[in-house]
Amino acid sequence: MDRSAHVKAVEARLREHPVVALLGARQVGKTTLAGELARRRKGVVTRFDLERPEDLRRLSDPILGLEHLRGLVVLDEVQRLPEIFPVLRVLADRRPLRARFLVLGSAAPELLRQSSESLAGRVAHYQLDPIGVDEVKAEALGRLWLRGGFPRALLARSERASHEWRDEFVRAFVERDLPQLGAPMPPAAAHRFWAMLAHYHGQVLSYSELGRAFGVSDVTVRRWLDVLVGTFMVRLLPPWHANLGKRLVKAPKLYLTDSGILHSLLGVVRHEELERHPRVGASWEGFALRAVERALGARRGESYFWATHAGAELDLLVVRGRTRRGFEVKRTTSPTVTKSMRIALEDLGLSSLDVVHAGRETFPLAPRIRAVAARRALLDISPLR
Repeated sequence: MDRSAHVKAVEARLREHPVVALLGARQVGKTTLAGELARRRKGVVTRFDLERPEDLRRLSDPILGLEHLRGLVVLDEVQRLPEIFPVLRVLADRRPLRARFLVLGSAAPELLRQSSESLAGRVAHYQLDPIGVDEVKAEALGRLWLRGGFPRALLARSERASHEWRDEFVRAFVERDLPQLGAPMPPAAAHRFWAMLAHYHGQVLSYSELGRAFGVSDVTVRRWLDVLVGTFMVRLLPPWHANLGKRLVKAPKLYLTDSGILHSLLGVVRHEELERHPRVGASWEGFALRAVERALGARRGESYFWATHAGAELDLLVVRGRTRRGFEVKRTTSPTVTKSMRIALEDLGLSSLDVVHAGRETFPLAPRIRAVAARRALLDISPLR
C-alpha cells in the first residue's frame, strides 16, 4: 500500500499556500499521512489533535495558542473548532510568514462554511479518498472491492474482522460524528437512512421516492443527503444535459463512496455472499468507475453520467476542455457493442468509448470503442491531458 503520491501532493500545496486543508472521511488515513509528511519535513512541527481535551484547552484562546509558533502547525479534526478559521486568516496574512498550517478535517468546505468564508484565497484543499486500485497490488483488487479502502478495514486479519470494524465505524459515525457536526438527523434514523441508500447505490436519484420510502419530506431527504455527501460517505454523480435535442435524465446518480461500507450496510461479509447478492452489479459498477477516474486523473467537476428518457445511457462521461471520453461498465468477460453505446458515441461527440469488463484482456470492439479489462485499467486507460 503506497500513499506517497498523496504526501508529495500535500507538500507541493504547502509550498505555495499558507494553509492547506487535508479533507476526507473519518479513519481514511489523514492523520497517518500528516505524520509521514511531518517526518519528511525539516524544521519544527507542532501538532494539535482537537479530539483531545488538553489540546482544545491549549487553543481556548486560538491567537495566544498559535501566534508564537513557527514551522508547520498541524490541526487534526479541525471541524471540532470552527471558530479557529478567522484566526488562521490573520496568521496567514502575516509578513513575513512565520508558520504554515495543515488542517485535517472530516467534512467538506460546504459544511465547514467558516473555512470557505474566512480563508478564501489563502487555503488549498486536498481530498484524501479511501485507498484505491492505484495503491494496491493487482492480486489485492478482490479484497479491496469487498472490504473497501479504509486502511483498517482493508488490512484486517480476516473478512469477519474487517466487517466488524466497518460495522463499528458506521455505528460511531452516526452516534458521535454526525451530532458533532450538527447534523439534523437522530442517530437511529441516520443509520436506517444510510442503510436504505445502500439499496439505491448506482441508481438515478429520486428525492420523492426516497422520501416516501422513509416517510419524510423531499426537503428532509435533501438535507440528510447533503450531510452524507459533505462527510464523504455518499457521492452524487451529476447528469450531463448539454444536448437540448433530446429528453435527458436530469437527476444525479447516487453512489456510496466506499465499497466496503456499502457491503457492510448490505450485510455482506464474504466474497461468496457478494457474488450472490442482487446488488453485486451495482457494487462492481461503482468500484470500477472510481478505478477509471483514478486512472484518468479526473478532477472534481469533470465526471458525469448521461441518459435519455428513450433508454440510451452512458455510465461515465469525463469532460476536460474539448475532450470527451466515455466509459461503460459491464460485469461480464465478453462485452459487446450495444445500440446505446453507438448513440452515446455520436450524440456526445466522444473521442473514445471504453467498456470496462471483468475479463483479463483489453481488445478493440469497433472503431473508437474497445473493451478494457478492469484489472488493467491503470495501464490501458491513458490519463487526461
